[in-house]
Amino acid sequence: MSEHAVEHGHGASHHGAEEAQHPQAAQYLLIAAVLTVLTVLEIGVYYVQALQPVLVPLLIILALCKFVLVAMYYMHLHFDNRVFTALFAFPLMLAVFILFSLLMLFAYLARHPA
Repeated sequence: MSEHAVEHGHGASHHGAEEAQHPQAAQYLLIAAVLTVLTVLEIGVYYVQALQPVLVPLLIILALCKFVLVAMYYMHLHFDNRVFTALFAFPLMLAVFILFSLLMLFAYLARHPA
């Protein structure tokens, strides 16, 4: 650790407070179990014939749930400063907006060829 960090109180006491916030191994195992169940549900949904009309939205919702769990816990966004969550979420939302815009543009161009 640098001398500057020690002088300004960025030593072990601050690090210990951060560790208290983060989950223990049992919580990570619980999250892994939930992710496993969501994955099994994704696979199971594909084989249920009654769910075929809503297959794509259902799979998107399940994938979104898995994404949120991974981002919040395994990427530690749930425990870090909200600035990091914003720095992660803003470009993600921008990419989703651009993707949606391109899909709408291509759908329009498919119906109205030049």
